[in-house]
Amino acid sequence: MRKDRWDLITEKIVKGMTHLHRGGADFGLIATNTMHAVFDEVQQRSPMPLISIVDATAEEIKKENLEVVGLLGTVFTMSGDFYKKKLLSYSIQTLVPETKDQEYVNHIIFEELVNGQIIQRSRKCFIRIIKNLEDRGAQGVILGCTEIPLLIREENIDVKLFNTTVIHAEKALNYAIGGK
Repeated sequence: MRKDRWDLITEKIVKGMTHLHRGGADFGLIATNTMHAVFDEVQQRSPMPLISIVDATAEEIKKENLEVVGLLGTVFTMSGDFYKKKLLSYSIQTLVPETKDQEYVNHIIFEELVNGQIIQRSRKCFIRIIKNLEDRGAQGVILGCTEIPLLIREENIDVKLFNTTVIHAEKALNYAIGGK
């Protein structure tokens, strides 16, 4: 990812999906927001259907009748266009933090959250960043990294949060029990 070798990432995910399918899996998930940068290509090459975390999140945003949301995640997710384009296909506009705040969010994710560190100073910074997104017009905020809900919860802020981890898991459960 840091070496911009998305082709290798795609190959590894496709290989994993193929093994899972051979092992009996009916469908698959890429349980990370950032790796959805290659979702479309992986889906085309996968031997089984995949459930998109981005589509599932967009569907939840639409249920809330929101038109503008903020997006927090890794710098790859926030600065890339895969999330924004997909949300736009659902008529949802996406706001992201300023570059300096994107870098700070990325730092917290990779240096603290993935290591299980929940630091109050970082929570306060996320709250400030979310408030800035809200001030710019965000009606809700996507927690577009599966680790962010460790730090931020609905009780911390006033705006609607979209926990992509829970949304994706619920979509997969419904698919598995036939609700597709």
